[in-house]
Amino acid sequence: MRADVDADPETSGGAAEAAESTETADPAETAEAVPDATDPVERALDAFRAGDPVCVHDFADREGETDIVYPAGAVDEAAVAHMRNDAGGLICVAVSDAVGDAFDLPFLADALDHPAVDDDPDYDDRSSFSLPVNHRETFTGITDADRAKTIVEVANAAGRVRDDPTGYGPEDFAAEFRAPGHVHVLRGDRDGLAGRTGHTELGLAMAEAVGAAPAAVVCEMLDDETGDALAPADAAAYAARRDIPYVEGAALVEALK
Repeated sequence: MRADVDADPETSGGAAEAAESTETADPAETAEAVPDATDPVERALDAFRAGDPVCVHDFADREGETDIVYPAGAVDEAAVAHMRNDAGGLICVAVSDAVGDAFDLPFLADALDHPAVDDDPDYDDRSSFSLPVNHRETFTGITDADRAKTIVEVANAAGRVRDDPTGYGPEDFAAEFRAPGHVHVLRGDRDGLAGRTGHTELGLAMAEAVGAAPAAVVCEMLDDETGDALAPADAAAYAARRDIPYVEGAALVEALK
């Protein structure tokens, strides 16, 4: 991009012309030049409250990844397509520990009896993965419409548990969902952000802060050129281009723990 060059006052009319140019500047252009001073956490919570996505970077010394995160109850086909195309990682729905208990969902590593099981990731004490499920009204479960249906119904069930902790149990879950499926369910830590600071807990903390159902969708952002996790600077630039809030996990932990 060519840098702008200051005009010579001798040939351009000097300060008077510069002042006139400032006075007649397009207000829209001027507004775009002013950085958004809104607190990133406030922007993220406002977006979540409206059912819109947020880009959340966890920590450089953890996964070092940025996820696109949605409140699960707001996910539709377009949201699934957005995550599939613009993020590219695994689309998962996280539920709180209390909801996981009500559903009687195991941690996947505990449920599998196979010599390949090794739940000791480098980035944490254990993974959050529980059962992969499909809603029973889906077909294959993998289409955007099918995955959106599964995610929204998980959020609806989580909301019912929040509103009536004893009114929805494992049998109700099994009547609505089947495993294996195409949407991985994640279980949040029992102590929330005080116990674990993964995208699972960060998304659930945002959902709780805005009064949404205790369920959030997370999907890792990958770099198309390298195949690695998208660098934080590139994720922030993407978020700015798309007018999506970008927030650091540390800021969310400080505000919501």
